[in-house]
Amino acid sequence: MTSSTEKLSVTEKIGYSLGDLAANLVFQTLVTFIAFFYTDVYKIPVESATKVIFVCGLIAAFFNPLMGMIADRTQTRWGKFRPWILWTAVPFGVLALLAFSTPNFGPDGKIYYAFVTYLLLLLVYSANNLPYSALSGVITGNMQERNSMSAYRFVAVMVAQFIIQVLLLPLVLIAGDGDKALGFEKVMTFLSIAGVIMFLITFWTTKERVVPKPEQKSTIAEDLKDLFGNKPWIIMLIVTILVFVTLALKGGMYIFYFENYLDASQIALFLENIGFNSFINGLNNLLTGIGLTEFRWPEDPATSGFALFNAGGIIFMIIGIGFSKSLADKYGKREVFGGSLFMSTVFISVFYFYPPDAIGIVFTSQVLHGFFYGISTPLLWAMIADVADYSEWKTERRATAIIFSAMIVGLKVGLTLGSSILSSILDYYDYSADLVTQMPDTINGIKLSVSIFASIPFYLAVACLFAYSINKAMEQKIEQDLTARRQAS
Repeated sequence: MTSSTEKLSVTEKIGYSLGDLAANLVFQTLVTFIAFFYTDVYKIPVESATKVIFVCGLIAAFFNPLMGMIADRTQTRWGKFRPWILWTAVPFGVLALLAFSTPNFGPDGKIYYAFVTYLLLLLVYSANNLPYSALSGVITGNMQERNSMSAYRFVAVMVAQFIIQVLLLPLVLIAGDGDKALGFEKVMTFLSIAGVIMFLITFWTTKERVVPKPEQKSTIAEDLKDLFGNKPWIIMLIVTILVFVTLALKGGMYIFYFENYLDASQIALFLENIGFNSFINGLNNLLTGIGLTEFRWPEDPATSGFALFNAGGIIFMIIGIGFSKSLADKYGKREVFGGSLFMSTVFISVFYFYPPDAIGIVFTSQVLHGFFYGISTPLLWAMIADVADYSEWKTERRATAIIFSAMIVGLKVGLTLGSSILSSILDYYDYSADLVTQMPDTINGIKLSVSIFASIPFYLAVACLFAYSINKAMEQKIEQDLTARRQAS
């Protein structure tokens, strides 16, 4: 087995990070808007949308171990994992566009169309994102360089999150001139093309350096035995599921929180008082002054407030990411991940207790949550790469993709459960897209979902980390032993 522990170039780190930027233009759209798109744009009944999201998500989730075995056994002149980024780039873009299109079918036809396009998108996402994630474990064997690469990667994720959570809905309204269905189609066309280009850049700028020995052979049974005998892997699988349950639940429910609970007049007053409206007016004066078309920001307070709310959280997540590497290098990934995740959860829990006119406090809690969650964000995937090293350290066999495939299963299961719980809560509390004002019980369900319900999985994830054995001392031991083995061979 060969490996390089050289410092990675900035070009390679940026090139690698663009792959996650491309994937997250779609992933963040699914997390934030898929339930809203199906119920409020494509007009699919809530219970049918729930079934589509749940069934497709589970099918795609359990496709991942198969994809991991295939990727680990892929042999090309480009490596094991990079070719999959190339092969899936165009299908990913096409399916992302189809999944957010609204062909004029009847009620049953809409459900079948949603099922087929959503399932195919999730399957291609697996074939793309699993090898992409596994690539982070073989670009370098140096754990500090992995921490750095993860920080670059998750700045790119935050950029994608900013584009989707802050700008997507305004752009949809602008592109469709108020027609959300047309707007989604136009915006997703642009994002799909941009994503394909970024995947190609990732393919051409990265290199696989941690290469298994040519004589290494293992059966699927051996891979699975190694996997289920790896306690840190089991813990990280559970943690990944729990993290993405929360992300899907709160991320998808925020739009309902703004549209149905918070006081629209107070949102408008808040935007005026902080100078946001003056900023937009100044921007438009600048644009028209140099002969360009003005930027049409939606005048609806809920839409504007929701976009700015997400922007504040994402900006502070990026700031938090800036602290992640130095803290992890000093204290270890486990300790920093657990502590920052716990603090971020505190600022989710309190949302339930805010009155509908407490707009400033709502925004303050969001940026504090964003800061602490940002610290934890790069460490999840860096820890999974460490789990792959731990497996090699214990067994002297490397199976990177199957380790990551299990985590993608966790991501998909978490995303599916979170999105399905969201739809089920809306159904249980009698949400209706046709009502101008929701019933009090419905609004209470929305409040619970963005706060108490969303905080529980995060707190459970923190508790799981007490059983995770790879602390800073073990990280260093594993890296030193593996480096010595690779140099010897």
